[in-house]
Amino acid sequence: MTKSKSLSGQSLVYLALTALTVIGGYFFLRYAYHISDSIPFAQEIILIVLGTVATILITALLLNKQTEVELQKEQQIRFLELKSDVYMDLLNHIENVLLERSASRADGVRLQFLGHRLALVASPAILVEFERFLTSYNKALADQSVSASDNDIINRSLAELSIQIRQDLIGDQDEFNGVVARDVAKQVRNNTEAALGNT
Repeated sequence: MTKSKSLSGQSLVYLALTALTVIGGYFFLRYAYHISDSIPFAQEIILIVLGTVATILITALLLNKQTEVELQKEQQIRFLELKSDVYMDLLNHIENVLLERSASRADGVRLQFLGHRLALVASPAILVEFERFLTSYNKALADQSVSASDNDIINRSLAELSIQIRQDLIGDQDEFNGVVARDVAKQVRNNTEAALGNT
């Protein structure tokens, strides 16, 4: 955030210098026009120098803005990667619990820490859905074993969480491509029910 502010400050400085050069150059040219009548090519040389200075300042301003945009883009990419890693860790953990058909104290501690990591990167909608998931998960695993009905409850709740995760990660891209979030959510639920019907 500090870098972004300082870059904006630099942009304003470059913009002010460019404006000062153009305005000052205009008045200087008017003055030089009357003085340099007797000197051959004096006005043309002044114009070349003024144009060069203005070009340098405008180029510096554009390069500065491009650097600022690239830095913001890089920060967004890194944050998206961090979010993706946390979400995948959560899904992998739940997969392991369901495959082992039991939940140990270590699994509970790991889930707690995944919840803390989610608090750092997840959207508010995911945090709300994760709380709902935890309610279903804790109820299903109260006896620390995973029955077939427990598996179904956890998977249905996980499907709702997955819908929110998808919305957080690529919701903007879906919207840009004309994909309706409601249709995606319905498809995820249908896929979950179909998968549960095969187990």
